[in-house]
Amino acid sequence: MSGAKFDMVTILGPTASGKTEVAVKLALKLSGEVISADSRQIYRNMDLGTGKDLEEYQVNGVDVPYHLINIAEAGYQYNVFEFQRDFLKAYQAIREKRSFPVMCGGSGMYLEAILKGYRLIQVPVNEERRSELQLLSLEDLTEILKHYKSINNTSDTENKKRAIRAIEIEEFCLAHPETDLSFPIINSLIVGVKYDRDSRRRRITSRLKQRLDNGMIDEVKRLIDNGLKPDDLTYYGLEYKYLTLFITGKLTYDEMFEGLNTAIHQFAKRQMTWFRKMERDGFEIKWLDGYMPTDEKTDKIISWLNQ
Repeated sequence: MSGAKFDMVTILGPTASGKTEVAVKLALKLSGEVISADSRQIYRNMDLGTGKDLEEYQVNGVDVPYHLINIAEAGYQYNVFEFQRDFLKAYQAIREKRSFPVMCGGSGMYLEAILKGYRLIQVPVNEERRSELQLLSLEDLTEILKHYKSINNTSDTENKKRAIRAIEIEEFCLAHPETDLSFPIINSLIVGVKYDRDSRRRRITSRLKQRLDNGMIDEVKRLIDNGLKPDDLTYYGLEYKYLTLFITGKLTYDEMFEGLNTAIHQFAKRQMTWFRKMERDGFEIKWLDGYMPTDEKTDKIISWLNQ
């Protein structure tokens, strides 16, 4: 049950917007599966701090399949290149089963890495070549780039720094023909879930209190007891940074709560800024009011799919 026009639905939104519930219930109605696009939910044993809410993947006794959650050890520094690779495996497996993929997340970089439809590759910096190219004008750099590819992506020639990097990537690929740059163009319906600013702030604060009550401090203590160094944990930001500072005695409980609460509000604001930039860059995001009942949200998405 999905419109032939779309290969996937993407559900995005800031933290505490209820996007996971929408994605799961939509996947259930579409006989689909959820692919998480959250940069921290990939880690095992980091549950409350990353807001996994795995219980949401069971609806009326039915388990909705999910992917890219709990796939790496805490302490590992997973990156967007690995995400593209793992996403493709999950996406292709879902399509082969004739199931329908629903991508869900708030990590703008991960979402765009899929929706932009080109593969990111880890091309090393070539300092010697950069020094040579730096002596040329933007016009000269553009001409060099034209020899390598058709310039449809004007951002490649926006300035010298971007043009030099684009040339560096093209020359690396020429020297390493085994590099796979293919990435399927996925036509996704993109749906956003959002609340007004005051409601969003209330939901974030309420959710933080609930997660603290549910044992989020103990979760971080266990990670440290299991060998993760405090410095390694602060790498994951937000909850893990502030809770580690509290556990190691650098912040009082009240300082931790106020600092963390403020940081999450700021994070949600940055997420919305990223989504607005996506819209300016040409992505159409159909926004749903967070207060709309979940069944109405999913029915509305299905109507968009079938238009």
